[in-house]
Amino acid sequence: MTTKSTAEPKKAKKVSADGEIQKLRIRVRAYEHKILDASVKQIIDTALRFDAKVIGPIPLPTEIKKYTVNRSTFIYKDAREQFEMRMHKRVIDIMNPGAKVIEALTNLSLPSGVSIDVKMM
Repeated sequence: MTTKSTAEPKKAKKVSADGEIQKLRIRVRAYEHKILDASVKQIIDTALRFDAKVIGPIPLPTEIKKYTVNRSTFIYKDAREQFEMRMHKRVIDIMNPGAKVIEALTNLSLPSGVSIDVKMM
């Protein structure tokens, strides 16, 4: 029994001067998922316009905060209301971002209610 081995050339990865692959990790958070998805699409479109390699958006688990409040102030302890806040999160990785990509992302205007954390790895 013979096996064929197909040797495909490996793609060259861009490497920084230090010898490491640079990655820009963008973490986006919002209470409304529609606004979050629109913001993520805007970020990805901006990065792709400058020919950057984008990984994501990767959805992270939704953080749910629940609050229970008495309906009445004095008696009727069994009557309660429950409220919850949902924090939706996404992660986007941009591999080897250039100066133009970083400048375009800093000048990006996103809707209110969307928080962004940017980390260079």
